[in-house]
Amino acid sequence: MTLFDLVAPAISFLSVVIILVLIRRQRLGIFHSLWWLFAVFSMLFIGFFPTVVDRIGWFLGVHYPPVLPILLALCFLFVKVLTMDIERTQQEIKIRIIAQKMAAYEAELYSLKAEQSVEKAEIKIHEN
Repeated sequence: MTLFDLVAPAISFLSVVIILVLIRRQRLGIFHSLWWLFAVFSMLFIGFFPTVVDRIGWFLGVHYPPVLPILLALCFLFVKVLTMDIERTQQEIKIRIIAQKMAAYEAELYSLKAEQSVEKAEIKIHEN
């Protein structure tokens, strides 16, 4: 094994350590960490067994097999970004609903305060 063959596994091991540290410090959620751990272990597998990519490429009829991991990574990133957008959209909807409820509660609070101040004014008028 040459130094070139050890680059992908070294990057993968470093990535695993970083992901585990982020999980431990609660900077990365479990669902998100599963995505990244899958990506890192895939990269680790390809780093240790590069001939698998050649065999899969030959089986699929790809003339230049090293492009397969790049294509798979692009597909992976597309799915990841799509799920992030779906999650963000759901959060925006929840925030909008919470803001609308808050506005309704504030309006109700202001009307109750106005009724209370009118009642106090009426009581003062009747006392005089």
